[in-house]
Amino acid sequence: MSEILKELGEYVQLKLGAAVHASAVRYGELTLSVGREDIAPVLRFLRDDGRCRFEVLIDICGVDYPERTQRFEVVYHLLSPRLNQRIRVKLATDEATPVASAVEIFAAANWFEREAYDMYGILFTGHPDLRRLLTDYGFQGFPLRKDFPLTGYVEVRYDDEKKRVVYEPVKLTQEFRNFDFESPWEGMTAVLPGDEKATRT
Repeated sequence: MSEILKELGEYVQLKLGAAVHASAVRYGELTLSVGREDIAPVLRFLRDDGRCRFEVLIDICGVDYPERTQRFEVVYHLLSPRLNQRIRVKLATDEATPVASAVEIFAAANWFEREAYDMYGILFTGHPDLRRLLTDYGFQGFPLRKDFPLTGYVEVRYDDEKKRVVYEPVKLTQEFRNFDFESPWEGMTAVLPGDEKATRT
């Protein structure tokens, strides 16, 4: 199977030329790295070419590498039901540079791109309705970025006096516990029932 995928990768690279930066077979799946500006023609080729036929978009997701200049990878997973093959296409972008929307090529890209925008702040040009999908309208920040605080910036609660939902800065209502990091056998001083019969050595 890996030999077939390797041949497919070489074929795609031959047809698309400089649009494909790298091709590799890992974990039984072909991965193509492409230029951000080339994503639309690459996806269209993979869908329409007779040797590829990747007609189903399974997922679009983001990956955050904050130490990189282009901190985000946008990853597309495609399926060819006719050939029983999968392919992964990925590209790099930053916080300010948008990626061309794939909605015109795959209608299923609509909500996947909205989710990537909502969770990571990845921008897509040409998207018909790029707005938050999973978080609230007034939500601040992007929760899957690695620099997003674990507690978030604000918390939401219903206020009985105001009779509406209110947003407040996050307050930790419970203090962090102190751990001595000793094992229960070394750190325990209480005598358990039955232990009084044991002799100390």
